[in-house]
Amino acid sequence: MTNDTTPVRFGAMPLTMSSLEIAERTGKRHDHVMRDVRNMLVELYGEGGLPNFGDTHRNPQNGQDYPIFRLPQRECLILVSGYSVELRARIVDRWQELEAEARDPLRALADPAALRSLLLQNVEKVIALEAENAELKPAAAALDRIAEAHGTFCRSTAAKMLGIPPQTLCRWMRTNGWTFRRPGDKDDLAYQSKIQAGLLEHKVNTGPRPDGTEWTSTQVRVTPKGLTVLAKAFPPAAVAA
Repeated sequence: MTNDTTPVRFGAMPLTMSSLEIAERTGKRHDHVMRDVRNMLVELYGEGGLPNFGDTHRNPQNGQDYPIFRLPQRECLILVSGYSVELRARIVDRWQELEAEARDPLRALADPAALRSLLLQNVEKVIALEAENAELKPAAAALDRIAEAHGTFCRSTAAKMLGIPPQTLCRWMRTNGWTFRRPGDKDDLAYQSKIQAGLLEHKVNTGPRPDGTEWTSTQVRVTPKGLTVLAKAFPPAAVAA
């Protein structure tokens, strides 16, 4: 996603002009420009070609994303071929400016409109980065909490590391397809899918009984990989709530 109304340039990639800038330069409503672009692209490339030119614009006032199109020079000039001579001239003049700015990026700083677009671009990028950072924080915190984890852990220890009561973890694992209990048994068992995924393991304990026989108990153990997944399911904010 890109957030600005200025052309996009990445290395040797061609310049593009957004439908927002076309609307601004021609004085047309953006929804009308979007309609014209859509009709043109369908005629040129069919419905399947639309995603190749689609993008989104983040409004810095409300933080909402809105669809836009970004057109290379060929498609842009085809679009405005149906507009008046005056409007076509504005777009052609703008393309000449874009090509000059591509050769000399500092040239844009002398144009108040271009400078305003650059400033808006930076503001919107900051907004987008802040939103991405907020989304990544729970995962980063979860990984930090198990960064030093080694070996496997019983569920009581895993629950302590997650900052939740052991019974909460055990109940969650039973209701979310991690463990189950056979009728008549007192021990939980891990689903084979979770063992194969490397999230859980079984530890079998044995010991002698007074009558000389041997008892056997199966314990579910949580691996570091499993703890990583559980830490994301129980972020600190959710635990505190």
